[in-house]
Amino acid sequence: MDWKHLLLSFEGRAIRAKYWLVAALSFAIMLFAALVMAVAPGLGLLLVAVFSIALIWPAVAVGVKRLHDRDKSGWWLLLFYFLPGVLGMLDDMLGGTIVLGAVSLAISVWALVELGFLRGTVGPNRYGPDPLAAT
Repeated sequence: MDWKHLLLSFEGRAIRAKYWLVAALSFAIMLFAALVMAVAPGLGLLLVAVFSIALIWPAVAVGVKRLHDRDKSGWWLLLFYFLPGVLGMLDDMLGGTIVLGAVSLAISVWALVELGFLRGTVGPNRYGPDPLAAT
């Protein structure tokens, strides 16, 4: 799998190592923007905004491929990536209820385990061949 396919396509499967590599690169890019913000707030804020928007597509593409590796639909990302944020906003609007915060945390931990730690399906599945078997 090449970088273009990894970062831009929603087809196929991705192993945990590639998921973590993209996460580390995204973290490094955002850390750079935060450091620039500490020195030049206006420019740093612009960089954070631009990088955040630019990193959405690759994050979703790699997340979908990790779910495919687990033989799950990419639609699970709506639960994993967006629902904790929605619950957090609702929690803020309702004045900080412990229940919504706990549910948001539980979903986030579940997403971390599902995407970052669990091995994909052994052998081929409906999304393609086992990427670990090819190596």
